[in-house]
Amino acid sequence: MDGKVRVTADCGLFGIWDHPQAAERTSLGLFALQHRGQEAAGIATTDGRRLYEYRGQGLVEEVLRPEVLQAVPGRTAVGHVRYSTTGSSSLVNTQPFVAVYSRGEVAIAHNGNLVNARALRRSLEASGSIFRTTMDTEIIAHLMARPGPRSLEEEVLSALRDLEGAFTLIMLTPKALIGVRDTHGWRPLVLGELDHRPVLASETCALDLLRARFRREVEPGEVLFITERGIESKRLGPPTPAYCMFEHVYFARPDSRQFGDSVHEVRCRLGEALARDYPVDADVVVGVPDGGTIAAAAYARARGLPCEQGIIRSHYVGRTFIKPSTDERSASVQLKLSVVREVVAGRRVAVIEDSLVRGTTTTKHMQSLHEAGAREVHLLITCPPHRHPCYFGIDFPTEEELLAHNRTPEEIGRLIGVDSLCYQSLEGLLSAVSQPPEHYCTACWTGRYPVPINEPVAKLAFEPLPAGNPGPGPRNRP
Repeated sequence: MDGKVRVTADCGLFGIWDHPQAAERTSLGLFALQHRGQEAAGIATTDGRRLYEYRGQGLVEEVLRPEVLQAVPGRTAVGHVRYSTTGSSSLVNTQPFVAVYSRGEVAIAHNGNLVNARALRRSLEASGSIFRTTMDTEIIAHLMARPGPRSLEEEVLSALRDLEGAFTLIMLTPKALIGVRDTHGWRPLVLGELDHRPVLASETCALDLLRARFRREVEPGEVLFITERGIESKRLGPPTPAYCMFEHVYFARPDSRQFGDSVHEVRCRLGEALARDYPVDADVVVGVPDGGTIAAAAYARARGLPCEQGIIRSHYVGRTFIKPSTDERSASVQLKLSVVREVVAGRRVAVIEDSLVRGTTTTKHMQSLHEAGAREVHLLITCPPHRHPCYFGIDFPTEEELLAHNRTPEEIGRLIGVDSLCYQSLEGLLSAVSQPPEHYCTACWTGRYPVPINEPVAKLAFEPLPAGNPGPGPRNRP
């Protein structure tokens, strides 16, 4: 069909092999990854014979309650926290996605977007496939189910080699836990060890919470098959790194390590680069919580200025950027941040913010600073202006949504109500990380995409039928 495919997005994944408390450890791992998705959470487990699953909309602590974890037995598990890039939320689109096919069962947790999802879905539907969701993730299960006598390894690798775009995956069958990273490595995945058992996670902060040992990153193009035989590494193809730089700017937790760097140290270097290139005259430096606080402290140190907590964040409101709709983002802004009048009144304030994408939240923040009596407000952004859509897992799929599209920094500054607006240069951005510049994806700033984009990546024109968890508790198939 010629519809639009709903893409997955920048989500959080966790998996653990052969642990007596697999479900509980998975829920804790997801709790550490909650910042990567607050729309829905889910878990799938296996006892070696069958899969059990439970998914729901909401935060981890709301969905994976103690009674849920007790009802999903088994020693191996995969979990997922999600936010979607476009369209309304639906329980049927939550993950892990579980499918039953001729060779057994599989649960798939996906982080990223498939840029050839529409073409693949059209081809599969023409061959008789029937889809029950609007997720690109379901396509992977249909590709695995294609006829032919193949081993699990062969069917997984065959399916993955048809995919284009960003796909970091953790897959679960009754006999295997599988970790996947596409050849570009857009989205992170790490391998750890807990009680001598393998663990997979989107970020190292999940390992730290569980006191698991970090072993290494799963490499771009690597597929790890974890079975009773141990860990076997296979290759999809030669690695061509295109690490998402926005992971360092915004998504990752500062206590994580990604793409070989400490996120905290990268954000410090971003603040130092801003201080070097844009030394604005200010009396105080204020960071916008939480993404701008580390860079603000580094900027202030480099400039010899005081750094104070002039903006307070309520920790009972989630990240506004990853709310699924504009109305929800706008409403959350009113509740999320408040200004400390005594810090900013009568002073020239340098405000450090991690990014300026749509402008919904930042405009309200700047207005609040002026209302609190700030004499001047100078806004500094730790990354360049977002002028191009992201097709690899970030929630800005159209140019029209982007504040910097067809606007100069001066125009944007007037629009959001600041005395000056400074964006980090691309050179300053890339100076903060240790890999070669060509190993990072900067397409949302530069428009240079690592792979061709042949058709739009968005959700299907139809919405799926309402769906819920069968019965009052987790699914437990006989």
